[in-house]
Amino acid sequence: MNTLKAGDKAPLFTLKNQNDENVSLQDCLKKGRVLVYFYPKAMTPGCTVQACGLRDSKAELDELNVTVLGISIDPVARLGKFIDKHELNFTLLSDEDHAVADAFGVWGEKKFMGKVYDGLHRLSFLIDQDGTISHRFDKFKTKDHHQVVLDYLKG
Repeated sequence: MNTLKAGDKAPLFTLKNQNDENVSLQDCLKKGRVLVYFYPKAMTPGCTVQACGLRDSKAELDELNVTVLGISIDPVARLGKFIDKHELNFTLLSDEDHAVADAFGVWGEKKFMGKVYDGLHRLSFLIDQDGTISHRFDKFKTKDHHQVVLDYLKG
């Protein structure tokens, strides 16, 4: 797994959102910086805690001109349910073939309860308007991910 880091160019992508509409990183970058966060599976406990933290921080992230894009390998229909159930106020994207996860280097071997399998690693990338990754968030707990991001943004 060769994970992208600060200074690397972010791969441009277009994926379907929870409403089955195309969302492109390029369009989002026109508005400001983008936080691309990869999470393993919608509606699981850790992913729910992480998403709700970002939901509750949206006003602060908006003030800092940061768009949040959550990416998982969940199908579009599951993303819509996740948003409705937890009143999420940001975009979720479906990367079912994990092509975008591969491009960012966040798809690879994982271990859980003695099993080894391929899956999505929980990492986030802050991407500047020129498409360069300014920071990779890889050391956080799901419950304080949003705070780690905000602390970094506020410097």
